Amino acid sequence: MPMLSDPSKRYTPFQPVPLPNRQWPDKQNSKPPIWLSTDLRDGNQSLANPMSNEQKMRFFRHLVQIGFKEIEVSYPAASDSDFAFCRELQYGGEVPDDVWIQVLTPARADLIKRTFEAVAGLKNVIIHMYNATSCIFREVVFNNNREQTIQLAVEHTKLVRELAEQYAASHGTNFRYEYSPETFSQTETEYAVEVCEAVKKNWLGGKASVWADGRKEERIIFNLPATVEVCTPNCFADQVELFCRSISEREKCIISLHTHNDRGCAVAAAELGCMAGADRIEGTVLGNGERTGNVDLVTLAMNLYSQGTHPQLDFSDLFSVVDTVVECTGLPVHPRHPYAGELVFTAFSGSHQDAIKKGFEAQAARERKGDVRWNLPYLPIDPADVGCTYEAVIRVNSQSGKGGIAYIVKQAMALDLPRRMQISFYRVIQIRSETSGKEMTTKDITTAFRQTYHLGGSVYDGRIVLKSFTTMDLRTPAESIPSTPDLSPSEPRPHSRMASLSLSAGRPEASPSPDRTAHDNLNPAPKRLTAKVLVDGKLRDIAGEGNGPLSCFLDALNADLGIQLSIREYTEHAVGAGSDVKAATYVELIPPEADSRDKTRGGFWGVGVDSDITASGLKAVLSAANGYLDDKKIEIQDV
Repeated sequence: MPMLSDPSKRYTPFQPVPLPNRQWPDKQNSKPPIWLSTDLRDGNQSLANPMSNEQKMRFFRHLVQIGFKEIEVSYPAASDSDFAFCRELQYGGEVPDDVWIQVLTPARADLIKRTFEAVAGLKNVIIHMYNATSCIFREVVFNNNREQTIQLAVEHTKLVRELAEQYAASHGTNFRYEYSPETFSQTETEYAVEVCEAVKKNWLGGKASVWADGRKEERIIFNLPATVEVCTPNCFADQVELFCRSISEREKCIISLHTHNDRGCAVAAAELGCMAGADRIEGTVLGNGERTGNVDLVTLAMNLYSQGTHPQLDFSDLFSVVDTVVECTGLPVHPRHPYAGELVFTAFSGSHQDAIKKGFEAQAARERKGDVRWNLPYLPIDPADVGCTYEAVIRVNSQSGKGGIAYIVKQAMALDLPRRMQISFYRVIQIRSETSGKEMTTKDITTAFRQTYHLGGSVYDGRIVLKSFTTMDLRTPAESIPSTPDLSPSEPRPHSRMASLSLSAGRPEASPSPDRTAHDNLNPAPKRLTAKVLVDGKLRDIAGEGNGPLSCFLDALNADLGIQLSIREYTEHAVGAGSDVKAATYVELIPPEADSRDKTRGGFWGVGVDSDITASGLKAVLSAANGYLDDKKIEIQDV
């Protein structure tokens, strides 16, 4: 049957309650509600294969660990296994003294009595009784009028009170009472108030407000369930505010919400309902429940957290929560589930990755100045706060950009690539990703980097490998002028350790080319470099002259191997700190036919890492030279 062309002929719009001068739109949620997990009851009853009691016990322990102080564990009169679970909690001493166990029962005398038998001996118990109050349930399901529905609630409230007195005296149990006008969101709000007033009068009224042993009565809990979500969240908030305005002795009541997700708005309805005056939220940690589910407590709690309010629930290890839910319920968690999904903090898009990379760098700079406020593009909270490592934030596929790839290289290898080298390596990864049609893992990317730039050991060696080198100053002692530096300003200092690198702990702007002809006006001191290199597996001696080690090396490659290249860009930074500090050097080499002014094409990038800054630079030159040889398939001259 196709969708109706005019659905108004079949479906009636929800009629909001009139609420002049509503106050909730101007409120903010600045404190956490009282939380109740109903994973073991409402969540469990919706499963095709309900949890075993062993699974329920594991789940219960995890809920306690998270910090829930109220946990609805079962509908004891519904099945022997639910009844037995309550007894296991009591016999096993599983319930901490500050945790309240909640059990559900309908307004039926035999089921209420069975419920009390299940909880006998537990220290703190909330008896949760309900009966449906909406017009459609009154007329269609129960064939009751308004007065009969109220009388049903009152009579069974009296029975709960009577049994609570008995079990408190015989077993020392502390009891609280929760009443739900089931289908509240479809009930006339003024009538829901009338039912709850009658219930409250028979629970708290007169001498009943004090227990037989002299204890003062706890506040009554009124749960206002959106048993079926039938309206927009603002209409539900109006219903909640109207109820809170209308109920008498508001200070003696805890207003609780149990929102379902039929319209996909359970989180919003709960948040707006709290703004409208509710004190308590019932739901499941990841939203499991009948039909489209209950409200998602992780999302509610972390939404508060992202606004600077601690929810008083601990989701520091959120993925262990996910594991518990999946293993106990058999339900998968969507990879894009808010906060808890595997991919929720992950960016594949190139523009997103670039923004996140820059955001992390800006955040680190602010934190070094003492400003720890979190402010990152696309990330409303720090993923580390819920146990997510930064390695999972940016992941790469064919849609990714240079920023994300550079971020992974920086995180995994501590190499902060120059921008144009990012572009060059991005092309390498994009080709591999498009060829495979799959996501590129961190290992895939770092392996590709090592292969492309011949970095990381003999397995990645190129056609030319540096084995050793020496440099010497060709200027005579008589020609030395102490005030004149013996190196071009753009050259790294030969064989110096890394004291000078403290100036470049972050990646600097590219330096001018240290080619030997670039600074003749400074009258730099001439140098000579000799090196032993493996060329296609054969050991060769090469030598060259220039105004510094790199220009000497390029001269040697040209003179002895016929490889004519010059430097277009040079950058370096420190890797590590203290005695373990190393230099990372990046160079872009161009052949004679390339246009040195057109920086978008014609260049070959290389990288070198070494504790000696000169060796780092020479390795970078060879890295780029090997890339040139691989690309051009050039034969090396044998002199």
